[in-house]
Amino acid sequence: MEQMIRALRILREEYRFNGYIHAKAIPGAAPELVHQLGLLADRLSVNIELPSQQGLQALAPDKTREAILRPMGLIRDGAAQSKAELAKYRHAPVFAPAGQSTQLIVGATDDSDRHILHLTESLYRKYRLKRVFYSAYVPVVENSLLPSLDTKPPLLREHRLYQADWLLRFYGFQAEELLPAEEPELHPYLDPKCQWALRHLGFFPLEVNRASYDALLRVPGLGVESALRIVRARKIAALSWDGLRN
Repeated sequence: MEQMIRALRILREEYRFNGYIHAKAIPGAAPELVHQLGLLADRLSVNIELPSQQGLQALAPDKTREAILRPMGLIRDGAAQSKAELAKYRHAPVFAPAGQSTQLIVGATDDSDRHILHLTESLYRKYRLKRVFYSAYVPVVENSLLPSLDTKPPLLREHRLYQADWLLRFYGFQAEELLPAEEPELHPYLDPKCQWALRHLGFFPLEVNRASYDALLRVPGLGVESALRIVRARKIAALSWDGLRN
């Protein structure tokens, strides 16, 4: 990590590069190194890689949950302190202004989508992450602990997790709503909002002229912009089918 910091210093101080830099902090890194890295990079990430402690113990025994989460906490606290200092002093050093992110590998272990979504929700809440990235596992080596080499990467599952992640961040859903205990996996042929809607048919139909913005966001097919347009339009006049269709 010290070599990475030296490289970034050369970019920032010698070559005057002011563009976007995304740097990865190493699990277990010393606090002073994380701090130096955050002053040079726009975004930091500490990759969790495997969604559970059991998966880490089996496939990456050199990593521990605590070693991964500790630098994530340092990044969160460093960003909060930097924001407070900038509110007082305009020229205070800026720490990781684009926040932090992480990555999860999907399909290397038998962790359920429900477990992954609850972990994602916790990371957003506790560590104020900007993004969680999901990466479908691609078999490259034969190992009894890993899926066989002829296993296809779970690309559709990766896609569904990104859709569910979007619902957590922008649509007001909670992980428990999207995947309750009795339904721990995302449906391969339905997007997560449709999957939720089919379990909550009593929520529908909605009266479009009276439904709240949050309620409109739960209608399959309606996005953030569509719901906003409906809320704005009905302030002018009551909406009709023809008006919605147009």
